[in-house]
This record gives sequence, structure tokens and C-alpha cells, in this order.
Amino acid sequence: MIQGTGSDVGKSLIVAGLARAFARRGLRVRPFKPQNMSNNAAVTPDGGEIGRAQALQARAAFAAPSVHMNPVLLKPQSETGSQVVVQGRMAGTARAREYQAWKPRLLGAVLDSFAHLCAEADLVLVEGAGSASEVNLRPGDIANMGFARASGTPVVLLGDIDRGGVIASLVGTRAVIDPDDAALVRGFLVNRFRGDPALFSDGMALIAARTGWPALGLVPHYPEAARLPAEDVLGLRGSERPGARVVAVPVLPRIANFDDLDPLRAEPGVSVVLVEPGRPIPAEADLVLLPGSKTTIPDLVVLREQGWDIDLKAHRRRGGRILGLCGGYQMLGTHLSDPHGIEGGPREIAGLGLLDVATVMTPDKRLVAVTGTSLPEGTPFAGYEMHLGTTAGPDAARPLLRLADGRPDGAVSADGLVCGTYVHGLFADDRQRALWLGRLGAPVSGASYEAEIDRVLDGLAGHLEAHVDCDRLLAIARAGRP
Repeated sequence: MIQGTGSDVGKSLIVAGLARAFARRGLRVRPFKPQNMSNNAAVTPDGGEIGRAQALQARAAFAAPSVHMNPVLLKPQSETGSQVVVQGRMAGTARAREYQAWKPRLLGAVLDSFAHLCAEADLVLVEGAGSASEVNLRPGDIANMGFARASGTPVVLLGDIDRGGVIASLVGTRAVIDPDDAALVRGFLVNRFRGDPALFSDGMALIAARTGWPALGLVPHYPEAARLPAEDVLGLRGSERPGARVVAVPVLPRIANFDDLDPLRAEPGVSVVLVEPGRPIPAEADLVLLPGSKTTIPDLVVLREQGWDIDLKAHRRRGGRILGLCGGYQMLGTHLSDPHGIEGGPREIAGLGLLDVATVMTPDKRLVAVTGTSLPEGTPFAGYEMHLGTTAGPDAARPLLRLADGRPDGAVSADGLVCGTYVHGLFADDRQRALWLGRLGAPVSGASYEAEIDRVLDGLAGHLEAHVDCDRLLAIARAGRP
């Protein structure tokens, strides 16, 4: 189990790289994260949802994603509350304090999923969540040491030198955690080192001496990892390039499935501009993309508070294009209603009025991989749906897509400038990305996005093999559990 001294120290990428490295050795590898908190989710073939990072790790391991790889997924809906997804299905919503009472019940599901993976794999690589040193959360913990203790899984602790204070964070973790938890730790790794590794040899020795844990590797910064999908909003990045076609993306508080942007960021002819609160949508934008949202109505309120609704209407008057994905599609309509209070109480709100459609939030969530063609060109696509609600209206008579089962999806305005769809992953499909680049007048690189992801995973695996004692990690895993 790879646990971290804090959030965003690189746990997800280390697990992905090790998964590819050990899978290339011929081992059957499975990733596992007992509890994840992210609005960046992926649909599994069995019709559930898991954290996007675990789907990437499954790909690294040459395995199909499964709900058992992330049995508890928390999807934040507010500053204090989250939707709780258990083994791929929504189990309810809970505030942070209430969720503490859920944890004893959830441990059974976590251990059940872990057993499923252990039964089919030679090696299970477990990713912790947040920081192992948050001892205030230790009672009832299912994400870090609580899981490790319950399952008897050996732990390797990961620190990030790039943010500074790595010696204190590793030694401090040893100082504050329970001695029985500390006994599960078999070694430590230091991630994202820049410069001459010899200059930190004394630091590695000091950490080992103060903690009693052996050093298992000093991992140099690997810049190519930035090309991989980020796990959470902390990794959300733009790609501003002078002279390129501009895709502007308003950043809303509960932005979801923002990996839809990654293939566009990778295109040299596109500048993805993240519009932070307090900034206007740039007038030079060629396309304004409204991404998915975990809470569509509250995010629409914020969009108006920022004045972005005015910017969008001005953008359209100038002949600019607007594309809404999932929650962004719902915002573009004339109104949204939530009669069941799914997003925090029954309410109805006026939409942006840029598409003549209306949305009703419904309890049943659609989670499915889809294929089809875009209209009118007939260009094929593959993607996935992950949404609550149904949308209908006159502009839906001009669908954006036709699914393989014959159903229409999305809507297009009469002037063709505004459109929306429930399908995620369109830009990861090289055929669809080329189509949209052509619409914007941007050059088409011809690169395969999926092939690029595998290339980076292979490079990351080789990088870790060169700087981490992978043989010792395997020995620790083999000795750690009966």
C-alpha cells in the first residue's frame, strides 16, 4: 500500500507507474483505492463508477476497470457534504460529520472488494488517501492505516520533496502515528526530486535513521507525467499558447469529469484558457466550453454571480461557438427543475436560455459506455454517459449525436453556434477531436491521444524501475500477507 504524507504527493501516479512496471514483468496486477474523494469519475464495464485515477491505473495494469478497484467514492456536492458511491452505486449523501458514522459499515464493502481483487491477481497495489498522519481521523479510518491494519497490508510511505519539508513530513508522520500502525510501514519513497540526487543522500539517511524505515527510492521529477489525466481539481491545468485557437473554460466550484479537457490541452494548435472566478471570459475565445458539474444548479448560480452569463451571450452575438457537456449542457437550457431535491432541496431555476431545452433532475443515474456518430457529418465517436436528469425541447429535435442504438443525444441551436451533449470523452476520440478542431479552424496534429497515454505510462514505468527498488517492493508485498 502506497500511503502519502499529504494530498497531491504523487500517490496515484506512483501506483500507475508501478502497475505498468509489474504488469510488464508478466504479473497480474490490480489497483485498489479503498476510499477516494473526487468528482472526476469513470464508468466501468459493469455499469458502475470509480475514481478516474483508478481507471487510469487499471489501464496501466492492462486490466478492465472494476467497481471493486474503488469501493467507496465520495463526490463532493458542497464544502461539507458529499454523495457516497459504494461499489459503483450511489448509496446516499452525507455531511462530513455524518460520514464518520458510515465508516464502520463501509469497511465491510472495502474488504469485500479487496478480497475480489486478491482472488484474481498476483499483486494488488493499494493507494491511500490524503495524509497518513491525520491521526484525528484515525478512529474508523478505512482509507489509510485503518484499512492497512484490517487487511494486514504492508505500507510504503511517500513524501514529496518538490513542495519542501519532506524530511519533517516523513519523520513527523512516524512521530504522530500509532506505534502499531508504524510497524506496518516497510519503507519510504521520496518523490519529485530535482537536481543532483547525491545532494540528498544525507537527507535519505537522516529520514531512515529517525524513522527506522529503509529508503526504497528517490524518484526524480518526471515532467511527462503532466500528460496523464489528473485525479482531482488540484491537477486542473490550462495550456495557453500564443496564436492558437482559444477554448475558454469557466472554472466552477463543482467542476466534474474535467479530463474531457486533457486531449485539447495536448493539441499544439489549441490554447485551453481556464477562466478563474473574478476574470471575464476572453473576447478572443473561439469556443467556450461549459464542462460537467456535480451540482448543476448551484454552479449555475455561481456562473451568474461571476457575470459569465453576460459574457456568454456577448460571445454568441459575435458568432462564437458554445459547447456544453453534461451539466454544462443542462445549464444552457431555458430552465432546470429539481423536484426531488437531489442537489440540496426541491427548486427550479432559469437556465442561460442559449438552447431551447429544459432539464428535470431525476434520481436514476445513467452510467454507460456509448458509441455512435455525430451529426450531420456522420463522424464516429466512443464515449460514456454519467448523469442525472432528462433534457428535452425544440432544439433537441436537432441532436448533436446519434447513439448506436438509434437514440438521439444533445441539442443544437437554430443558428448552429450553441450545442450540448450528455456524452463525455468525445475529445479523447481522435476522430471527434479532429472534427471539432476543423470546426474551429485549428490545425489537426493527427496524434493518437490514447497511444500517447500508453507511451507516457510506459515511460513512467521505466522511470520508476530505474529509481525505485522494485524487487524489494515485491519482496515486501510477498512477505506482508499470509
